[in-house]
Amino acid sequence: MKFIASSISLYKNLMALNDVVGSNNTMPILDNFLFELSPGKLRVTASDLETTIISTFPVETESEGEVAVPARLLVDSLKDFPDQPLTFIFNVETNSCEIISEIGNYQLAIVSTAEFPRISSIEANGSVNIASDVLALAIKNTIFATGNDDLRPAMSGVFFQLTPENSTFVATDAHKLVRYRRHDVKSESVAEFIMPKKPLNLLAKSLLPTADDEVTIEYNSQNAIFSSGKMKLICRLIDGKYPNYEAVIPKDNPNQLVISRPQLLDSVRRVAKFSSKSANQVKFSLNNTELEISAEDLDYATQAKENLRCDYEGDPMEIGFNSRYFLELINHLDADSMRMELSQPNRAGIIFPAEVTDKDEDLLMLVMPIMVGY
Repeated sequence: MKFIASSISLYKNLMALNDVVGSNNTMPILDNFLFELSPGKLRVTASDLETTIISTFPVETESEGEVAVPARLLVDSLKDFPDQPLTFIFNVETNSCEIISEIGNYQLAIVSTAEFPRISSIEANGSVNIASDVLALAIKNTIFATGNDDLRPAMSGVFFQLTPENSTFVATDAHKLVRYRRHDVKSESVAEFIMPKKPLNLLAKSLLPTADDEVTIEYNSQNAIFSSGKMKLICRLIDGKYPNYEAVIPKDNPNQLVISRPQLLDSVRRVAKFSSKSANQVKFSLNNTELEISAEDLDYATQAKENLRCDYEGDPMEIGFNSRYFLELINHLDADSMRMELSQPNRAGIIFPAEVTDKDEDLLMLVMPIMVGY
């Protein structure tokens, strides 16, 4: 068996799959790419059992067959080649692969494909089509807010909630929450599932930048399949029930703050450096024209205070936030001006973009307060 491919093209295609290959695989065969040759094309599969990516692209070949090729060695080797055609010759009797370039020959060992896990046919219960840029936004706006608590695995992924009216993507770690809703993405039936972080990161890095205009998501109770163009990602869903996120979003918030997001971001960053390293607390003191941001650390006798102009409607109030969680949220808010809705010092603050630029987009961020300690 043999094929010829551009070194740069092959490298880019394999890099899109390389992050699936884990460093501590329980099955040694998973350290390899599965190469499947058929006339005119190469189908490459990478898997860690939980997540599988399959990519198909054209190469010069008349061969048919399959081999397992060491993933990391091959990718590391390809990145140092200038753009040129490379010839790959596989000998399954000696378990070897010879690579021929314009200036040299290279050899690496291959292994039998018998133990490589095969994806059985997955029967989908439903599907939805979503524009690739919209899916990329949904991942970007939520994945940073997921949790890392092994005792609450459901919160370590992004919750997909698909309905005939809209689609909602939610992430929370119990300290902060993001709800990203799209009114232009609709499913024929109601479906809910939790996507793990790793395949979402792989989607954002590998599939979406090379995707066609649309990605098809198929799903059942255990798996989800993301397909676009010549690439497909199959992953196992997180088993469990997602918490009732709507219950933690305060509905009646009479106190409303509108302020420049970049100014607030910079101010909180500066002031937070003077807060206690255990609580990272910053205090917001609000009146109708001014927001005072303050922090202090009694153990080290440090304190800081800044005042920002703002538009505030509501009763004067003081509320404390963990600066790390607050900064994570507003750093991911793509808006020049933001609106914050508050009810009481012991209830969550809700953050929105102050101006809606896309009528199909609805973004809500929530940050839990902490008790003001000074």
